[in-house]
Amino acid sequence: MSDGGRAWRERAVRDAVLGGDAAAWRGWYDDHAPALAAYVRWRCAGLPDLADDVLQEAWLTAVRRLRAFDPAAGPFAAWLAGIAANAVRNALRGRRRKQTRPLTATPERATDPTARDTAERVAAALAALPAHHEAVLRAKYLDRKTVDEIAAAHGLSPKAAESLLGRARQAFREAFEADHD
Repeated sequence: MSDGGRAWRERAVRDAVLGGDAAAWRGWYDDHAPALAAYVRWRCAGLPDLADDVLQEAWLTAVRRLRAFDPAAGPFAAWLAGIAANAVRNALRGRRRKQTRPLTATPERATDPTARDTAERVAAALAALPAHHEAVLRAKYLDRKTVDEIAAAHGLSPKAAESLLGRARQAFREAFEADHD
């Protein structure tokens, strides 16, 4: 579908949802929920409680701000990912301030404290990256795209895409190590 066709379709769905069409919302949600959940889990380094909180906040924000979504500016999925990225940053800031843990963990949420600390550092490092670095790391490690596919998606040569991936990995390493100091 052309970008103009996508924008036209998303504008029609947005307008239907804003007009109270529950079926339009259900279809839109069903189309985007799995990809958004995968993105959030990746950005939260697999921490289920953080991912659940972020995912809920992202959808609530999307519902509240749906009128602000402009299909001509970009796809709904990208708009949702931006909201989720901000929700991750906000959640991590709040966690850093609190640094509290429940006295007892429920079995489905129990994790090794060292693994949990590492996962929180991974999530914080991802949140600290510039958007273009996070995007290429996501393409490579979440979406499992090849360097050639990343290059094509970003309008780069394969060599430039490899270089960008290298810089993104280095930025991640630096952010991860800085969080440990």
